[in-house]
Parts: sequence; C-alpha cells; structure tokens
Amino acid sequence: MRRLIVALLLSGASAAFAGAQKYEPLSASVQAALHKAVSDSRPSVTSFKTPMEAVDWLAAMSPRLEKRIPNREYRIDLLRSVHYEATRAGLDPQLVLGLMQVESGFRKYAVSSAGARGYMQVMPFWVKLIGRPDDSLFDLRTNLRYGCTILRHYLDIEKGDLYRALGRYNGSLGKPEYPNMVRAAWQNQWQYERPARLAQAAPN
Repeated sequence: MRRLIVALLLSGASAAFAGAQKYEPLSASVQAALHKAVSDSRPSVTSFKTPMEAVDWLAAMSPRLEKRIPNREYRIDLLRSVHYEATRAGLDPQLVLGLMQVESGFRKYAVSSAGARGYMQVMPFWVKLIGRPDDSLFDLRTNLRYGCTILRHYLDIEKGDLYRALGRYNGSLGKPEYPNMVRAAWQNQWQYERPARLAQAAPN
C-alpha cells in the first residue's frame, strides 16, 4: 500500500485526491475567531527566526518545486508565503506543502469537481462564512491564509489528531486514503532537517 501511495505521488496522480470541506454550522465565537484569522492584514515581517534559516529552508525546498513552478521568483514567493501562513497558524510548513501537492498538484487555478479552489482547494462557502466578499481563493496569499486557518480549525476540533483533521479537510473523514497520501508526501518529499553548521573557533 505504501509503495502504491508513493507511486501515485510521483506520477502526479495525487491531484485527483482533491476533496471538499463539508459545511458545518459554527458557533458565533468560532466564526468570529476564524473571520479574524483570515482578515488580519499580513504584516511586513518574516516567519523565519534568522536570515540564515530562511536561506537554508528555501535552498532545500526550491529545487523540489522547480519542475512544477519553473519561475524562480514566483516559486520563492510561494515558499515564503507557505512558511509564513503555516507558521502563523501553528502548522508545519512541510505538512502544508504535502497537502498542497495532494490537493492541487501546486496548480494555482485548480478547481475540483466539488468546486474547491486554488493551491489548498478551499471551498467557496468559507468566503461567505468567515471572509470578505472580495476575497479571491485564486490569490496566492488569500488561498494559503484560508487553507491554513481551516486546517488549524480542524486540528483544534480533533484535539490535535492529524489523521482526523486531514479527513475533515478533504471531506473524507474516516477514510485512510487521503491522510495517508498527505503523510507520504510530507515525509517522503518535503521532509526537512536544517543542516548543522560548525561554530567557528574564537581567535586566541
């Protein structure tokens, strides 16, 4: 089964696993919190702790995405945006990259049969529920903001259970295929360990 999942990911067939979040009524407090989360303006700060951390992470991630997004400037902007929005939502950026691979195959204008849109395949009902009327789910940062906020919401509902949260995100709660696909993409193609650097010896 694991070999089949990896083969599907490598073949690009993973985009067929795009699903659809299910509409569920939200309490007024949760709706207000989610609205605030997607509406906050993006501050002009980096999500990386140091410039070198940014260099290392981008250098590791960029080549893995080059075939899908050849334009280097846009690719780096996407990666920086993924890191920012994932970190902001308390998510692992590499997990979000794995989810994007499975949901859309990194196609900005992907639309599923259910109508989910963009990189993270967000259903349009979320705009009415927690967003603003002019929010475009095909806009890079808007799509990532919604997608990361929604996944964080599902993780909170499921008390940190990633398997069930991913099932909710895809509209396939209780079925193993989608969570397994995302986990495989995350672990096999987006896993990251920052390189260790030798400290320079202080002069005598």
